[in-house]
Amino acid sequence: MTTVRIIGAPTDYGTNRRGVDMGPSAIRYGGLADELIDAGVDVVDAGDLAVPRAEERDPDAEPPSAGDAKFLRETADVCRRLGDRVAETLADGETPLMLGGDHSIAIGSLVGSGRDAEIGAVWFDAHADLNTPSTTPSGNVHGMPLAAALGIGEFADTEWANVPSLSAENVALVGLRSVDEGEVDLIRERGFTAYTMSDIDERGITDVTEEAMDVASADVDGVHVSLDLDWLDPNEAPGVGTPVRGGVTYREAHTAMEIVYESEDLRTMELVEVNPTLDQHNETAELATELAASAFGKRVL
Repeated sequence: MTTVRIIGAPTDYGTNRRGVDMGPSAIRYGGLADELIDAGVDVVDAGDLAVPRAEERDPDAEPPSAGDAKFLRETADVCRRLGDRVAETLADGETPLMLGGDHSIAIGSLVGSGRDAEIGAVWFDAHADLNTPSTTPSGNVHGMPLAAALGIGEFADTEWANVPSLSAENVALVGLRSVDEGEVDLIRERGFTAYTMSDIDERGITDVTEEAMDVASADVDGVHVSLDLDWLDPNEAPGVGTPVRGGVTYREAHTAMEIVYESEDLRTMELVEVNPTLDQHNETAELATELAASAFGKRVL
């Protein structure tokens, strides 16, 4: 039987909207453990990483090479420790499920997942997360994790962020609808597989997700699935910091996670960007728990 180890990373260093650091607590309160048990897996909750409050840190106290990236030192510290936790979990034969926090934690997730294996990644997100300190319009690192893991721009040769076992040809971005100009250029130049919401409208979520999993899993040991709750339409998931209208529906999201499970390629997974201060009756956190359960095999029958 699969054992899922829950690892919380309660950080809001990567965003300018406070409150997302409470995401791990909200997701747990939403019934994550029970949902996973109902999916037929064993659950171990490893608790949360200790993360100092952003208000206690200086967002601009960064090395000169960091450019406009805020809280980069603090993000690096969290991601180093998270990467170690993820790698240890895999070495123990368990499947890591990380809870954000903002999407910057994906750097640590990918580093840990790819430490002793070749990996691919499927990015369920409204955003591409391919900005760098020189291209970012905001300075927020939650818009940079894929660029960091792939060593793009200022992240080249950055020890704490780079994942040599991950390449652009094994990355699939699903559900894009808010992409910065520099990211568009990068997607085209590097040959990323990217699906917009228009692709999902035209081809259907099943076809798109199956193809995305095929791309990510080709000739690798496993796939990291990154699920940003702003991938869903804000009517379905209101408790996120950067909502974008026109996202996937409740049923489309579950179908995608069911396909993730059926692929048998899931190696590591994270749920990010749940902000309970912006939520309504914890419904976004509860939705996150349900989607995680679908990714680990929960079905109606």
